[in-house]
Amino acid sequence: MDVTTHTHLYADRRARVAASLGPGGIAIVPTALERPRNRDTDFLYRHDSYFYYLTGFTEPNAWLVITAEGSTTVFCQPKDVEREIWDGIRLGPEAAPEHLGVSDAFSVAELDKRLPKLLENRHTVWYPFATHEGLESRVNGWLQPVRARVRFGALCPESQRDLCGVLDELRLVKDAFEQDTMRRAAQISAKAHIRAMQRSAAMLRAGQDVREYHLDAELLHTFREHGSQYPAYGSIVAAGANACVLHYRADAAPIRSGELVLIDAGCELDGYASDITRTFPANGTFTGPQRDLYDLVLASQIAAVKATRAGARFVDPHEATVAVLAQGLLDVGLLDKNKVGNAQDVIANRAYFQFYMHRTGHWLGMDVHDCGSYVEPSELGTAQERKDPLSGEIIKDRPSRILRPGMVLTIEPGLYVRPADGVPEKFWNIGIRIEDDAIVTETGCELISRGVPVEASEIEALMRG
Repeated sequence: MDVTTHTHLYADRRARVAASLGPGGIAIVPTALERPRNRDTDFLYRHDSYFYYLTGFTEPNAWLVITAEGSTTVFCQPKDVEREIWDGIRLGPEAAPEHLGVSDAFSVAELDKRLPKLLENRHTVWYPFATHEGLESRVNGWLQPVRARVRFGALCPESQRDLCGVLDELRLVKDAFEQDTMRRAAQISAKAHIRAMQRSAAMLRAGQDVREYHLDAELLHTFREHGSQYPAYGSIVAAGANACVLHYRADAAPIRSGELVLIDAGCELDGYASDITRTFPANGTFTGPQRDLYDLVLASQIAAVKATRAGARFVDPHEATVAVLAQGLLDVGLLDKNKVGNAQDVIANRAYFQFYMHRTGHWLGMDVHDCGSYVEPSELGTAQERKDPLSGEIIKDRPSRILRPGMVLTIEPGLYVRPADGVPEKFWNIGIRIEDDAIVTETGCELISRGVPVEASEIEALMRG
């Protein structure tokens, strides 16, 4: 992405941060470090999300400084012909002001010299807490020369504050540009899921040995083929019983006809993640028990989608999901009403937790589990205590976040049935999750990941193709 095309977007974000710093405030935001993978090679570099949100700049070894008055300074790698031959072209501080729309730019080699001057006579220094190892010590190091100048009339910042809260609130509601990028990311990921489904069925029909890594390869190929820079997270490709492991990674397990395959995978495009899960029959045809549980999970997702709209609470889709699953688990015989009672009892006692142990969604954006509080800020002081029926722990519940247009979240119910006493054997080792990405609107939500079908009959038709 060409940053210069969208310079005004980043400038507006920096201005909003500046307005939140208070009189005499100054903010320091570093990008991510490069990380060694093994001898003489690094892991594929990925920028820090906060830094990128404010600059659109993807080079490593860079810093951003914002003052309450709106002045912005970038420290970046200097031009270096020899290093650029090996590592790629650098923007350099001379070109950075025009290219990034900042007030000033300097070589990162001058950071330690210039930061004390920038911090002098400031009231509060802001930076993201607990996100960059050693950052607090670095800031304290820059403050030492400032304190030494107090005798000459200099003022040293009296407080240090966490910038994460300010940035999290800004990032939580996506603007039109962000939403469009996320739609394109979801479209690419949907294509990847379709390709993996179809290859599974085609290889099995041809009598070939199919492994989880074959389908993982289809995902990676499609991501890159359509311009994604890399996966948003390590793809989950789980065959058979592996689907009951929530964070399973694509490995070498065989994919067998008659079993289900769960794929949880999404690409990252221009800094924004997608996150899609589909569960499908390896050979393209659901068995009876698989179809029964699949239709139940899908019904719970439909209920959650209906509950997702501006003015609703973040917890509402989860509660809608649990209501459907609680009754459904009784109906299909996974829970015995003579032991657990009716659906209301199942919910009250969390009897469903044996088969559904995670929440129904999370924020989505630059990070696949994106930043942003799940508690409504205007109601932080309100809390109710309750005793968890399973752990016995006393939990404080605070009012869930009120959804607003432009918030983006996943909707991902599931069921995971491990072999156990009292569990009908026909359901053993079936793991199902259905996950879509949703942009909250005034009247409901826009599912941006439905380029890959969810109806069982549509999946079967797709895999016959």
